[in-house]
Amino acid sequence: MPFSSLSDPADIARAYAALDAIWNEVKERIPGDRHDSEKRRIAYLVAEFAAMALDEEELKRNVLLHLRQSAAA
Repeated sequence: MPFSSLSDPADIARAYAALDAIWNEVKERIPGDRHDSEKRRIAYLVAEFAAMALDEEELKRNVLLHLRQSAAA
């Protein structure tokens, strides 16, 4: 469970909202056979970055930046 480290209901809701927003932005660029594994990977990134973000938008921005940097490397 990627969000099991989060205990505050508001943090969990923010993480799910950020995951949905990120997924909606990137899913078209991911081959269909990799959707499940990539969404799971993104969920773990959201959980990892959640403590450092002030709000859902910052969380989304940080994860997307990380994904772009990883793709460019």
